[in-house]
Amino acid sequence: MKIVTWNINGIKARLSGLSTYLKETSPDAICLQEIKSIDEGFPREVFEDLGYTVTTHGQKGFNGVAILSKTQPEDIQVGLPGDDDDVQARYLEATLVDGSNAVRLASLYLPNGNPIDTEKFPYKLGWMARLNAHARTLLNGEMPTILAGDYNVIPQLLDAKRPKAWTNDALFQPESRSAFRKLTNEGWTDYVRTCQPDTPEYTFWDYQAGAWQKDNGIRIDHLLLSPQAVDVAQGCSVDRFTRSWEKPSDHVPVWVELNFG
Repeated sequence: MKIVTWNINGIKARLSGLSTYLKETSPDAICLQEIKSIDEGFPREVFEDLGYTVTTHGQKGFNGVAILSKTQPEDIQVGLPGDDDDVQARYLEATLVDGSNAVRLASLYLPNGNPIDTEKFPYKLGWMARLNAHARTLLNGEMPTILAGDYNVIPQLLDAKRPKAWTNDALFQPESRSAFRKLTNEGWTDYVRTCQPDTPEYTFWDYQAGAWQKDNGIRIDHLLLSPQAVDVAQGCSVDRFTRSWEKPSDHVPVWVELNFG
């Protein structure tokens, strides 16, 4: 089972590229972030024609997450538990069944948090605290589980071409990195870093200042795997090639392969 995460940065703007990617790589499921579309406006027919079931948690103009899967998702959960007043569409979770096996999959779009001297940064940290609490519950379920998405966190110095440039950014604050590290300390595996322990693997390059051409990137799109998912994981990669496509997202896909045997 091949599972992908991709911050698409606008489903309508990236419709052609995403369709091409699905045709060329044929993942079993893909988690999308920043679809920037209400549920009713999502072009689901395009993906249904490619053999995917479409599940969305959308929002007009910004945010929004989706899961496209070749199997019908079960036990769908919309929104991150812990704050009934949070109206931002940033979390979607479902179970995908593969024969006698199943995986719990979440598509998440963690708040950016900038500027750090505004209410946006405490909102980011509060969201991460709720994610940590929910993640503990998922671990207790002992099902292979993947928390996939744009975390808006640069975990290590290795994950930025120019770490000093991010010193005052919410993505690289000690509090943000600590909250991410709490997830890994409690049992979740940052699987891309496990596959490539010493190699920079950027997933985002800004549109400005020739960042892509200079490879001035950062790694903020992550696949966190539960121990049961790690047991059946068979490798992962970052599909950098999509960043050079016409009208690309500023993020690229990240994927993991599961083999239940």
